[in-house]
Amino acid sequence: MRAVVRRAGKLICDDIDELDPGPGQVRVKTLLCGICGSDLHALHHLDHMVEMGRRSGGGGGDLDPAGDIVFGHEFCAEVLEGGPGATRLKPGTRVVSMPVNMSPTRFDAVGYSNVYPGGFAERMILTEMLLLEVPNGLSTEHAALTEPMAVGEHAVASAALDKTSVALVIGCGPVGLAVIAALKVRGHGPVIAADFSPRRRAAAEAMGADVVIDPKETGPHSKWADFGVPMTSEAMRAALFSGAQSGRPVVFECVGAPGVLQSVIEGCPTKAQIIVAGVCMEPDRIEPSLAINKQLDLRFVLGYAPDEFAQTLHNIAEGKINLEPMVTGTVGLDGVAQAFVGLGNPESNVKILVDPSR
Repeated sequence: MRAVVRRAGKLICDDIDELDPGPGQVRVKTLLCGICGSDLHALHHLDHMVEMGRRSGGGGGDLDPAGDIVFGHEFCAEVLEGGPGATRLKPGTRVVSMPVNMSPTRFDAVGYSNVYPGGFAERMILTEMLLLEVPNGLSTEHAALTEPMAVGEHAVASAALDKTSVALVIGCGPVGLAVIAALKVRGHGPVIAADFSPRRRAAAEAMGADVVIDPKETGPHSKWADFGVPMTSEAMRAALFSGAQSGRPVVFECVGAPGVLQSVIEGCPTKAQIIVAGVCMEPDRIEPSLAINKQLDLRFVLGYAPDEFAQTLHNIAEGKINLEPMVTGTVGLDGVAQAFVGLGNPESNVKILVDPSR
């Protein structure tokens, strides 16, 4: 079958051998699969990602960065046939899934495995028990966004938010947009969003952000006072003694570039919570004394839980999330390599989907 293979740091369209589904597994046809920011990084720095996974105790399994890998973990697929014991879903059923293949002897991340190809292939092998049927009426395009939107659901679920909270989302790429969507689904607001890219700011507004900031014109922390959030310890004490009620500020860092976290620590209000959802793959520097003086709460988040993934699919199917700003392009397998290049420019695209049938 045809697939886009990461080989020697390049993406190559090639024919690869096809696996048969084992016990509890199904063979599926890839309908659409999104290109993730982690795929962009893994193309050239997969060895570093594997090393970080192993050092953090997250494993890395038997993944060999030097071996062939077929990326793609944000997918919607169609069931073709089941292996032994896999009889729950009929052929033709559209499904999404957490990108994991499990067996009694091993655990593989679909899209980051030398064994199981991801969604940049015509067909995949998936674990049946993890498959969720796409509800009737939901488009394949929107169903394929379940995985990246679940990242935002997890980030918001991990935050100390209440009805009075004010949220600031820094970085309005796919992760930041997913956070904005999850905040609005849960009824949180106001939501402030900041990004240098006009296209991403427009997408943030369309996803429900109440205030959109261009950091070139004004600092991302310039709007806290507009919503009654004290910026300093003195202002917080004054509000406390006067009986004024103020919401806890929560900042979602969705950029993942060196220096951003330090700038958030410097600029955010006292006693803010910082949710770090952007994955910085390089060594970075922060000044802990600033965070201590401000009594900040830093929380780092990754991925999602199964219930968050399922809830995200439900929210999308029920029309609670506006996904129209997300998908800005679709390519066939032959266009994947160029799409990786194009996604390096935030003005060119937000999310590109791969259609292996094209």
